[in-house]
Amino acid sequence: MYDLVIIGAGWAGFNAAQKAKELNLKVCLVDSHQIGGTCLNYGCIPTKALIACAKVFSLAKKAPNFGLELDNLRVNLSAIQARKNQVVLRLKQGMQSKLSGIEFINSPAEIISTQEVKINDRIVNAKYILIATGSQPVCLPELKFDEKKIISSDQALSLSEIPQSLLVVGGGVIGCEFAGLFSALGSQVTLAEKLPQLLPSEDRDVGRKIETVFKKKGIEVVVNADIAAFNPENYTKVLVCVGRLPNIHGLGLENAGVELKNNKIAVDDYLKSGRDNIYAAGDCTSKIMLAHYAAYQGITAVENMFLGNKKKADNLTIPACIFTEPQIASVGMKENEALACGLQIKVYKFDFRANAMAHIIDETEGFVKVIVNQETGLIIGASIIGPLATELIAVLAVAISAGLTVNKVKAIIFAHPTFSESIRESLN
Repeated sequence: MYDLVIIGAGWAGFNAAQKAKELNLKVCLVDSHQIGGTCLNYGCIPTKALIACAKVFSLAKKAPNFGLELDNLRVNLSAIQARKNQVVLRLKQGMQSKLSGIEFINSPAEIISTQEVKINDRIVNAKYILIATGSQPVCLPELKFDEKKIISSDQALSLSEIPQSLLVVGGGVIGCEFAGLFSALGSQVTLAEKLPQLLPSEDRDVGRKIETVFKKKGIEVVVNADIAAFNPENYTKVLVCVGRLPNIHGLGLENAGVELKNNKIAVDDYLKSGRDNIYAAGDCTSKIMLAHYAAYQGITAVENMFLGNKKKADNLTIPACIFTEPQIASVGMKENEALACGLQIKVYKFDFRANAMAHIIDETEGFVKVIVNQETGLIIGASIIGPLATELIAVLAVAISAGLTVNKVKAIIFAHPTFSESIRESLN
């Protein structure tokens, strides 16, 4: 009998398995697809690898601004795809090297009972089961994926040609990243979002700023969009990015009496389902669909199964990063959220046009915005749009987690000239 069978080898399942290994448990990790899940194979890693190539291409086109001359600059998409695949392969090999002591089975899995899982043609017994099956792209009834003209983000990652024209349906994180990527590589991009702003879950000022920047780059942005007004035949490709749904079908959840709520696995604050020995973590719980949060959930679930002092998976100081150009990142409360909670707040803001390093590298678009509880002086939220935003946000995540006040952060000496000093400057 296994101490733990984990269904799903994405970021939640893999990190859960590593924690179980650390606790000297007998663990079986099973997945019908590749190790690394969506993040490594269809999400975080391949998209950022492609975006990095587009970034270099964009920088090369700016070479004259730095007194450099480059001739015959062009995009070789096959070479870009080869580099992306190599990055994914190296990281996958790294994950596989960490499987020592963990039985990994590449197979579908079906829960037969609260302590039995069917893997291939055998049934294994487990004291605990962790479901970490991730998510998949949502399709629209009027724009069903045909993997030719109408594609999901999965297919967009492996295109062999740059689309001459591209309609991106959905102005959330995935849609904005792909819109920026293909625009930089030469596509004529139209980005359609049904809500009044791009990135609806982000700060309003950030949404307005990225819309302005995208339009400067030649991207046609349509908010309050009616998708029926767009004819797919007018575009080389149509990329539908309207969200993701938990992977829950075919798992045999009904055999163990695992309940669903709004098409996701229902878990309590400790990540336990309605069955005492069945937990769930990551996108299949549909709480917050971020790889690093999934990892946190996976580790927490294992600790709650096997360690005596159970703890809630309630750490909501979760940085969210968007790899557009410029980058976007946020952590903690947005301005509108704080106001909706009735908090008295002070909003601090600093424009990168006043930062020396931004001028040195010729990337001055964007700002740092910090939300502070006026009564306590505590930093409770922040949003950044600009160069290295996805790295800078860690400073503010630490500040919020540590309960730092504005004065304590201002007392820190930040190096000059750097982007990080923009955080201190924003608090003046």
